[in-house]
Amino acid sequence: MQIIWKNTTEPVSMKHFLTTHGISMRLIKEIKHGNGDFIVNGVARTGVITVETGDAAGISLPAEVADDDIASSEVPIEVIYEDDNWLVVNKTAGVTSVPGPNNQTDTLVNRVKGHLLREQAENLKPHLITRLDRDTSGLVLIAKHRVAQGMLTYEPIGHTLRKTYLAWVSGKITAAKGTIKAPIGRPTDSPRREVMATGQKAITKYWVEQNFGDTVTEVKLGLVTGRTHQIRVHLTHLGHPLLGDELYGGDLSLIKRQALHASTLKFKDPFSGERREFTAPLPADLQALVQKLAPMTAE
Repeated sequence: MQIIWKNTTEPVSMKHFLTTHGISMRLIKEIKHGNGDFIVNGVARTGVITVETGDAAGISLPAEVADDDIASSEVPIEVIYEDDNWLVVNKTAGVTSVPGPNNQTDTLVNRVKGHLLREQAENLKPHLITRLDRDTSGLVLIAKHRVAQGMLTYEPIGHTLRKTYLAWVSGKITAAKGTIKAPIGRPTDSPRREVMATGQKAITKYWVEQNFGDTVTEVKLGLVTGRTHQIRVHLTHLGHPLLGDELYGGDLSLIKRQALHASTLKFKDPFSGERREFTAPLPADLQALVQKLAPMTAE
């Protein structure tokens, strides 16, 4: 696997050139110790390397082999976008993101591994950049190799990643928009989280999309931080739990899973420099929920 950029600036050291493109010092050290090569104009280089103006420079790494401890699932995935570096999928509600004690064989990771094997991809170890709770539907971004994963931990690149969610909550939210700043912690061994003074910093922004009388509100949400169950906990703290969210006391009469959908995702692709934007349509159960609520809009 080769990753190459053209140097359009003044001459710089290879280390500086790579770090400004989001390559970590850890990976640079690995290559120096023999796990890959530094490439300049198609030739592997060692020692002190200067990348001149106009040079095509970068790195060459061995392909990532499949993890034998991760089972491969033949269940297909809904691919929204795919190239050599990224995979964006529309996850179905009811599918766990990663293998765990209760499911080792048919999580999203297992299905993505099966997809990569079927297409005979060069790299066979998927890296989930974003994760969703089992009963949340919508967009998940996956890096197809560790370099892509590492780039999104580099602040100037990772800062461009933006996600929005659509949710349907109990009650009427009157403010058109707002920001929930409330630390989240885990008070017991239960999966449930709570707002608590000793918790981790957590910030959620929301915008009211539509009120269905005084009964239900549709909101759009954006995460400033990414704590476990953050949206679910913050909306419950606000007094408006998600419909269908049994763990947090949501109303189960209209839908039997949390009414939460990761609807949009965008980021600046560090390989091409392009802005990538994706949207996932509402699944059938959320479309049915909206139809049930429609008569309430005039109330």
